[in-house]
Amino acid sequence: MLTDSFNRKITYLRISITDRCDLRCVYCMPAKGLPLKDHHDVLRYEEIAQIVRIAAEHGVREVRITGGEPLVRPDLPSLIRMIAEIPGIEDLSLTTNGMLLERQAAALAEAGLNRVNVSLDTLNPEKFKRITRLGKLEKLWRGIEAAESSGLTPIKINTVAMRNVNDDEFLDIARLSLMHPWSIRFIELMPVNNQAPWGDDFPLPEEMYISVQEIKSILQPLNLVPFMSEVGNGPARVFHQPGAPGTIGFISPLGEHFCQQCNRLRLTADGCLRPCLLSDKEIPVLHPLRAGQPIYPLLKKAVDIKPLEHQLEKAQYPKQRFMTQIGG
Repeated sequence: MLTDSFNRKITYLRISITDRCDLRCVYCMPAKGLPLKDHHDVLRYEEIAQIVRIAAEHGVREVRITGGEPLVRPDLPSLIRMIAEIPGIEDLSLTTNGMLLERQAAALAEAGLNRVNVSLDTLNPEKFKRITRLGKLEKLWRGIEAAESSGLTPIKINTVAMRNVNDDEFLDIARLSLMHPWSIRFIELMPVNNQAPWGDDFPLPEEMYISVQEIKSILQPLNLVPFMSEVGNGPARVFHQPGAPGTIGFISPLGEHFCQQCNRLRLTADGCLRPCLLSDKEIPVLHPLRAGQPIYPLLKKAVDIKPLEHQLEKAQYPKQRFMTQIGG
């Protein structure tokens, strides 16, 4: 069993399979994009499956596929099928911006994907395009509908909270849980190499942070109560409105630390194990893997250097990668 120095069992592996994305969300990457990795420098599907297989032999039970945008990588169902067939993997999910979900949902479900998380920061089509710089809200809605009809449930809706950008919509977004069996999750804005001005008349990044406590106060009219039983909660604290088919969760790396219960490792598309989202420490695995070296010692090393908690309160922010290069 992979267990870190603070006796946390590592059961969850998040895998970024590409640094490419068809959107340019303001909190995730610069408007001009980023230099892209050469295909040779990105893990092949067979290599990803090999790492997952070894991780599963040592206690990993949940895998989440991320990007960039994972749906832009060709033939994704083949990777989903490889991972779904690995003994020990009990939950296989995917995070997406939803732009290509309508076209791919059925094939992903058939291959063995269990569920999806979809990014939705606003219900306003014009604001949606402004935040994503390229996205179309109607495509996202069609993608969610396709995911539901394909059985990729429970669907989770990820909303990054931004003051003077979408805080006026929190109640309307939360009320989606009254109409749909979705988990609406409000996520505090994380300072991951995104502190330069975003342009397009956005407030300064340091002015947009909203704590989870303030988000909850905005949602006070909903009379939320704790909700305990949900698949794949991860770091979210989950609530619901009595009688609602859906739930409302809060992910708060700053306002309410979730580090103490962290059970995850991250694998970047270019083959680095990242013990903490909010730390730049990484263990390279791509070249050792291709050289035929054993992978378990590298997994164990990444677990051994996993910190107790992030250092954001000491103004120690990750600076080597943008969020799109980590996968959240």
